[in-house]
Amino acid sequence: YYLTGIDEPEAVLVLIKTAQLEKSFLFIRDIDEMMEKWVGIYIRPQQAQEISGVDQVLFRSTFKDFLGRQLMFNAIDTLYLDGDRQRADARPLEGERFALKMKKSYPLLNYRDLSNFVFSQRLIKDDQEIAKIRQAIDITNKGLQFMLKNMKPQQFEYEYLADVRYVYNKHGASEMFDSIVASGPNGVILHYVSNDRKTSEGDLCLFDLGAKKEGYGADISRTYPVSGQFSERQKQLYTIVLGAMERVKAFARPGVTLAQLNQQVIDYYGKALVEIGLIQDKSEVSKYYYHSVSHFLGLDTHDVGGSMGLMLEPGHVITNEPGLYIEEEQIGIRLENDLLITENGCEDLCVDVPLSIADIESIMKR
Repeated sequence: YYLTGIDEPEAVLVLIKTAQLEKSFLFIRDIDEMMEKWVGIYIRPQQAQEISGVDQVLFRSTFKDFLGRQLMFNAIDTLYLDGDRQRADARPLEGERFALKMKKSYPLLNYRDLSNFVFSQRLIKDDQEIAKIRQAIDITNKGLQFMLKNMKPQQFEYEYLADVRYVYNKHGASEMFDSIVASGPNGVILHYVSNDRKTSEGDLCLFDLGAKKEGYGADISRTYPVSGQFSERQKQLYTIVLGAMERVKAFARPGVTLAQLNQQVIDYYGKALVEIGLIQDKSEVSKYYYHSVSHFLGLDTHDVGGSMGLMLEPGHVITNEPGLYIEEEQIGIRLENDLLITENGCEDLCVDVPLSIADIESIMKR
């Protein structure tokens, strides 16, 4: 999809560059009129060519013979394949199986892994990709604000999520990942997805979700008081998490790593949590904060190609998601915005998503 814009099963992209030939080919599913009666119309060659911009579109049934002819007549000495990503103990995917078969059939060719190159390209977002991420963030924001106006205690977590999904559907979007709606004690579970608890007066409810449209999505976290107002203790902890978020945003720039961003949070919490008496020493931060503050975002929620040690570059899109999880108080707070790394710092793509205590309470005011 990233290279062609084609989101179809069984598609294969071939790029050939030799002294005699420089051309792109896309192979799509053969037309099966009976299957089309069950699953819908298959993409046609002309349509695929218009979407992808490749030089020639062929049917998948011709791929094997096509590849054999190219290897025989075009003096190809190196094949770049998408087939070296899985663990040794994992079941091989189709790309891996194809790579193994090719190496067995053509042992004299040079083989290179294509995935790392594509992953590095995916990390840098162009203007069109950034626009799609902005679109997904806007839809997510609309969903959250619609839900907030209806939120009240004694509802189930899935009722809140239903309001958000309603807005997604109205805008032709889907969910980027399994949404988290975690109220009360569930807020301390990082990947809680049951979303079936009935909320109570005084609960906080943690949302970690994002809309997806045209391949790209948002990843946003907010924590709301289901009764419409934060308690003083909730305000105290929320303000600390918000402070960590602001610190990461101020520090995010080219040349910095995700590991360094996470250390900013640990250092900040090491002082703030001692000051309020939650911990006695910085070494105890991990009791209440036990995940990293950032990951790369794009076609995947945890986008490919990045690592905690990779230096940020302009065009990277990352998350900023500090949290605090206090099991003994049944309080979980996570706040998350998406950041675009720029030449001199970063742009917060989620500035329009209400975040301050005052803004949230104003929207929820009854």
